Amino acid sequence: MRAAQDEQLMRAALAEARLALAEGEFPVGCVLAEEGRILAQGRRRNSGSASRNELDHAEAVALRSLLAAQPSRDCRQITCYSTLEPCLMCYSTMLLSGIRRFVWAYEDVMGGGTSLPLDRLAPFYQNMQVELLPSLLRSESIALFAQFFQNHSYWQDSLLSKFTLAEHQRLQSKNG
Repeated sequence: MRAAQDEQLMRAALAEARLALAEGEFPVGCVLAEEGRILAQGRRRNSGSASRNELDHAEAVALRSLLAAQPSRDCRQITCYSTLEPCLMCYSTMLLSGIRRFVWAYEDVMGGGTSLPLDRLAPFYQNMQVELLPSLLRSESIALFAQFFQNHSYWQDSLLSKFTLAEHQRLQSKNG
């Protein structure tokens, strides 16, 4: 039951990523859900515009939306679904907000934050029990990122871009 629910919610995150891609943005989509119900969603903003910044990540957009609507919300039962592994900034922001379950489609080989060794940090983080579920609908997410990197300059020559295009080619050859 949970696996089917996780897939459904990741598909919602992928829909947000497709909207971001259609807007010329980095194709990251995020859904925050509790007990199978979407509480907030967001997509990457300002990755390709004149107001380019590294603050408007999909996870931050979704979290801001949730907390604006429900400022006193207890986030401990919320799962974060993202089309790309949360970066260190987003991961730590979610942890500080109480979120302890993370599901993502595609690993961020350049800047993923989920391998942060919480037990080696300050006492505040050491006892956090976090559940991580990687690679859910991975190939669907990779296809969006490959399309983005083939058509946009954002992070064009990065490790993520090179890895994504090679991995997309490998998956196409395998399924081909």
